[in-house]
Amino acid sequence: MTPKTWNQAEYWGLGYDFDPQWTLTPTQQALQAKLIQVCATVLRPNAIESDRHLIYPRKNFEALAALGLLGLFVPKAWGGLGENHVCAAMVVETIARYGCPSTAMCYTMHLGATAAALFRAHSSSSLQDLLQRLDQDVLIGTLSYSDPETGSHFWYPVSSKAEQLDDCWQVSKKASWTTSAGFADWYIVQTTSPEFDGNYADLSCFLIYRDEVQAEPHKWDAMGLRGNQSGTLLVDQVKVPLDRMVGPKGDGTASNDEIVDPFFLLCSSACWNGIAMGAIDIAKRHVTRKKHVDVGMRVADYPTIQDYFGEAIIDTTACRMFTVSMGQLMDRLTNDCDWSIHADLAALPRSPYLSWYWQIKFAAAKNVAHVCDKMLHACGGSGFKKDMEIERYLRDGKAGWVMGPTNEVLRQFVGKSALLGFESLDYWNQTVNERVLHNEVKKLDAEGKRQLAESLLQQVAAEAGVSDSTVSDSTVEKPLVEAIA
Repeated sequence: MTPKTWNQAEYWGLGYDFDPQWTLTPTQQALQAKLIQVCATVLRPNAIESDRHLIYPRKNFEALAALGLLGLFVPKAWGGLGENHVCAAMVVETIARYGCPSTAMCYTMHLGATAAALFRAHSSSSLQDLLQRLDQDVLIGTLSYSDPETGSHFWYPVSSKAEQLDDCWQVSKKASWTTSAGFADWYIVQTTSPEFDGNYADLSCFLIYRDEVQAEPHKWDAMGLRGNQSGTLLVDQVKVPLDRMVGPKGDGTASNDEIVDPFFLLCSSACWNGIAMGAIDIAKRHVTRKKHVDVGMRVADYPTIQDYFGEAIIDTTACRMFTVSMGQLMDRLTNDCDWSIHADLAALPRSPYLSWYWQIKFAAAKNVAHVCDKMLHACGGSGFKKDMEIERYLRDGKAGWVMGPTNEVLRQFVGKSALLGFESLDYWNQTVNERVLHNEVKKLDAEGKRQLAESLLQQVAAEAGVSDSTVSDSTVEKPLVEAIA
């Protein structure tokens, strides 16, 4: 196997013997080798400056564009590399491990936005024009799906709306967290659909450009991933042409389940795996060089340190292979990421495996925090020094757990769906939990039940737009009282 190099010398971390190279095609392996060298010469030096001075990594994106990576899975007919899901995971992991985790996260969001555009680009000249210029013009994209009222429940955009005027859409979006906010050149934003009637499952997506958003990057000062500028975003009643709706009206839920979740969870998992491997690489360099003269041993010669590395590598390999396997599944489902299958609007092959994407993100985000801690322990006091870089990887890796969907949300999704069925997840808070309702009512005495009944009758009257006196015993009161008695 060709040795791994770094600035024309042998790489100081783990070699290819610890990488699943057999999952990559020869073309993908060659791309990986080129990218590692770009990480050594451009991305990693810039990562240090981004972390210290909160600098958005546009220069790193320019280097990625030179390799054609902004159009990684844009079809070759449209000027892209036409690559697949496995390659996307490899590229994100490589950037995070050898280059810059902040860039890897910004790139993850760019790939998610690109996928959302490709999903519905077949009948959209505006999307096709954008996708064909990604690398040439270094056009960075991102997703804006969060909401300040619903937190990591990003699929529930309370603070958004869209209206159709005579010849345009008027889009309003308020996002609490948007990676690359104010720095990206284009955004895929999700809002409630035009003619919204209160059903938050009715969502639509729009293409918005940089000069149409308001951001506050000066407020970004985070513990880790300090270069990704993840902050608030406001689209304030912006009027856009009708062809800027991404897909048909109401397509947002399909886009979430088929594109946004699968791509974000696949690539963000690869990012956390890359950070874990990067921490292992850095720690290996230290422990194999640091000597204790008094006992004539290197730090790497201690069994405890060997145990740390063995566990960290094995756990991270399990997460990497889990992530790769999901990429392979997505490739198999889509004929190697063939976007033409989505000319059929009903083609949603990735969606049935949503719970598996949840699992890879939870596993990778949990693992990276543990591994970075252990590698810091292995390096001792030296690990706290900024020039070793391991403390930066530790801070960057901590973002994995809390990045939406948070690990708390994901593990409950998996456990609840396994025990009670997927319908129990109730994304848009529409299903009554009869067990909880009747159990709580059971705790009330007769007077409490009477007060509850009166309160509910008043709500029914208000919602029906009638006075209390017109709510008859036979139509409402009797069955209501029986239900809570």
